[in-house]
Amino acid sequence: MEISVKVGRDRVWEAVTQPSVLRRWFGWDYDGLDAEIKHIFVDEAAFRAPERMGWADGSYLEVTGDDDNAAIRAVREGKPAAASDRYCAIEEGWRSFLIQLRYLLEEQPQGARRTIYLTGTATGRQTLKMAGGTPTRVGRRVAWLVDSDGHLVVVAGRQELDCAATGYQEVVISTYGLDDSAFEVVRKRWTERWKPLAGEARVTTATDPAP
Repeated sequence: MEISVKVGRDRVWEAVTQPSVLRRWFGWDYDGLDAEIKHIFVDEAAFRAPERMGWADGSYLEVTGDDDNAAIRAVREGKPAAASDRYCAIEEGWRSFLIQLRYLLEEQPQGARRTIYLTGTATGRQTLKMAGGTPTRVGRRVAWLVDSDGHLVVVAGRQELDCAATGYQEVVISTYGLDDSAFEVVRKRWTERWKPLAGEARVTTATDPAP
């Protein structure tokens, strides 16, 4: 998985190595996020080359580029050809997270990130319609858009988003710089969209138990 960003290599490297910056794009808010970041990026990661970190399973994260533009590449062991279309939580997770990283680096939103994490069962088309706007696809299972309020919305399905069958969907809405009152308005708005649509619908923020 790879993305390009219109910022310098050093800024990108800081974003993938400094926990205070990582929590502004990695994953979503829940009570174990800081511990997860520490485990993955501090305790388990090893620096294997300039601007490359790796893990014991052979996977690695690499940053290349210059002072104006950079690329971030997440590399894992290849899957057999017969399994290339199968859902992989790690692979699809990185697709989503790299979108969130690019948004942070290029848009430079101000203030702390607060997220709304929607989970439940629906079709990909239903979920994308609920999200509104015109999504940009990243692979077959992930899409993103910036909504009318300026929040980043990333949709990820465990089956292809164009599949007509109902399946498990995840939606991460990243907001920045909102106080409690403004954030509650956004949370309520998304809850009212998601709860009637999805089976086993859940809405998770930093104060809720992780699903």
